[in-house]
Amino acid sequence: MPTESGSCATARQAKQKRKSHSLSIRRTNSSEQERSGLQREMLEGQDSKLPSSVRNTLLELFGQIEREFENLYIENLELRREIDTLNERLAAEGQTIDGAELSKGQLKTKASHSTSQLSQKLKTTYKASTSKIVSSFKTTTSRAICQLVKEYIGHRDGIWDVSVTKTQPIVLGTASADHTALLWSIETGKCLVKYVGHAGSVNSIKFHPTEQVALTASGDQTAHIWRYMVQLPTPQPTTDCNQMSGEDEVEFSDKDEPDGDGDGCGDCPTIRTSLTSLKSHQGVVIAADWLVGGKQAVTASWDRTANLYDVETSELVHSLTGHDQELTHCCTHPTQRLVVTSSRDTTFRLWDFRDPSIHSVNVFQGHTDTVTSAVFTVGDNVVSGSDDRTVKVWDLKNMRSPIATIRTDSAVNRINVCVGQRIIALPHDNRQVRLFDMSGVRLARLPRSNRQGHRRMVCCSAWSEDHPLCNLFTCGFDRQAIGWNINIPALLQEK
Repeated sequence: MPTESGSCATARQAKQKRKSHSLSIRRTNSSEQERSGLQREMLEGQDSKLPSSVRNTLLELFGQIEREFENLYIENLELRREIDTLNERLAAEGQTIDGAELSKGQLKTKASHSTSQLSQKLKTTYKASTSKIVSSFKTTTSRAICQLVKEYIGHRDGIWDVSVTKTQPIVLGTASADHTALLWSIETGKCLVKYVGHAGSVNSIKFHPTEQVALTASGDQTAHIWRYMVQLPTPQPTTDCNQMSGEDEVEFSDKDEPDGDGDGCGDCPTIRTSLTSLKSHQGVVIAADWLVGGKQAVTASWDRTANLYDVETSELVHSLTGHDQELTHCCTHPTQRLVVTSSRDTTFRLWDFRDPSIHSVNVFQGHTDTVTSAVFTVGDNVVSGSDDRTVKVWDLKNMRSPIATIRTDSAVNRINVCVGQRIIALPHDNRQVRLFDMSGVRLARLPRSNRQGHRRMVCCSAWSEDHPLCNLFTCGFDRQAIGWNINIPALLQEK
């Protein structure tokens, strides 16, 4: 083994001395040239066996390191000024939180505490901490506006889709990867009916506009139409799930997932056979919906096609082809014979069946990743969500560019729009659910903590605007659906 000579030891000592002089991040008023000349004089004054070229290279490298530290120091100061400004804004706006009056002294104490902590971290930590301050403030002020009312627990696997009936009695439907679809009492959270007719994951559920009939799409390459009859149980007093402070906003662990047995879904009536099975697809049927009037249904599949069926005869009326990759969702217009399909090919398509002799199609290209859903809203607008972390609002009369774009920090799954109030509910991969208006203004974030909210990816949202107890429902891969009460007038007033 080679041994270290005396000259090498001397060189290492000299190198350490130069480090102690060069790695200083104290700011001075001297110019770059003056600092460089001073360092070179110090270097020349030291006894070193290193060649001059090597010493110059080392000096240049250490100078670059010093400049990097200086840049970080400058950014540190700028971020601290931004945080001070933010804290002042919080102190000015947050006079009442959870009904309790906070004094300016308390707000200043919190602000100074946050600043003292943030001053010890680098740029990325500052950005994350600033985001936490903003999110915490918005969550606290909107807690009384967005309240968790009921949890619907009983599935044994993740829930892909959630829907609400359009006819009386109003019940909640969920479609799960456990091969079942369940109907729930919204008021009591009890399972009313279990459908077990599919041989694969149930990916979608939609209710007939006028009858007690459900349409489900499945991984077994079929869509089923089945009839149900439910009797609502007597409502029980609901417990308040929202008695918690803003400091309880902590993350879940996988151990906190709800028990799959839930509230006794094993003893609810079971439906095993369907009225009709739609079987024309060659791949997973990922979504299905009723056309206006309920006499036809449309399905979307991983075989890159969407099919239009006659419900009474189960016959295929049209095969909608054109997408280059698997379809992810389909949606129908509430009052017109229009269908929109979304796909992994980064586009969504509008199919027009209003004229029996002409079936036109329009292609919307505005996303850079999978379009996870596209839904109709008021007038001639369509809202699309994507894995590219954006949601776009489109005017059907102008396909060239969206009229509004919402940028988020996580992929967006099956969105839903409160048509009457023009509010979009965005379920995210990162377990958050956010509410925006049609112009792209963020209204609220639904509470998520160690006591309430989703523990895993949120797959779908569904509004039920007129229900007195819960007017928004979400479901996710934590095997539960959640009913929320959104105080829409107060939400819009805050905007």
